[in-house]
Amino acid sequence: MAAHRKPRQRSLGGNTARTAATIALAGAASATGFDGTGHAEPQLSPAQVKAKVDKLYEEAEVATEKYNGAKEKADKAEERLNSLRDEAARREDRLNSARDALGSAAAAQYRSGGVDPALQLILSDDPDQYLDGAAFAERAGSRQAAAVARVRKQLREIEQLRGAAHVELASLKSRQTELKRHKRTINGKLDAARRLLGQLSADQRARLGQTGGVGQQHASRSSARDLGPVPSGTVAAPNSRAAEAIAYAYGKLGSPYVWGATGPDAFDCSGLAQAAYRSAGISLPRTTYAQINAGRRVSRSELLPGDLVFFYSGISHVGIYVGNGQMIHAPNPTAPVRLAPIDEMPFAGATRVV
Repeated sequence: MAAHRKPRQRSLGGNTARTAATIALAGAASATGFDGTGHAEPQLSPAQVKAKVDKLYEEAEVATEKYNGAKEKADKAEERLNSLRDEAARREDRLNSARDALGSAAAAQYRSGGVDPALQLILSDDPDQYLDGAAFAERAGSRQAAAVARVRKQLREIEQLRGAAHVELASLKSRQTELKRHKRTINGKLDAARRLLGQLSADQRARLGQTGGVGQQHASRSSARDLGPVPSGTVAAPNSRAAEAIAYAYGKLGSPYVWGATGPDAFDCSGLAQAAYRSAGISLPRTTYAQINAGRRVSRSELLPGDLVFFYSGISHVGIYVGNGQMIHAPNPTAPVRLAPIDEMPFAGATRVV
């Protein structure tokens, strides 16, 4: 009987499961043994951290200038939109007044329109007076026709204003979307820079000049007060307006960097340049891309105090030259407005505003 028994079949499922489990465990061990070390974030030296942080700040500043440009356009679009809406409201008021006047005239015509003009002449006690009145009515009819034409014109103009307002509203919404996109980019770059700097000790950050902080800002402000508007030993500005802009910049030493800020208590790089020259009675564009074309281009060898100096190939940073190879600028969120050599960044060009 035993010879006729069916041979016991091996369980494919059990062996398969055990084999799969073995492979999975082996894979997990391999992943733990190799992936954990192969893909771990390598420990960066302070110099490498600084290089990465500087790059992130440069990229953040590019996004900041794009934000500033979009903000300027959004503000102008909003101003135009409000102006169009105000003008449309004023014209609608005039239109309503004209409509009321036409309504009154139409009602008067309806009340007097049932009597034949010839009968009115016969029945009139004073035919001459009636004829004078008829001539007046004819002239009034002509004026009424002109009033109707004016109302029609006003309607067309109001519709045109509404169409223009619709276009401006679409432009404004587009700019606002663009602002949000640039804002996300800026915050992402700055957050990444903060995380990198968090890997360094306070001493390492201090040695790399990446300290920022309230203490440094207060020290810089104290130094600026001690120095006065223009420290001794500096090169004289070529004219009074350049001197005023430089004095303003010296007075803002130690002010914090805040992207998108134009003063009076915080600045980004182009915001500082704009505010300094605004104090001297000169209006500059908002962005570095536009500021470099706001005056006469000068070479590096021709620099004079008050010239605007620009950096990086994308013209994303600006400072105010004060002589002796130095500038005042708003560097980045880790450093307040300060004096710095123009050699610390790749020089891209300069312009003389006055």
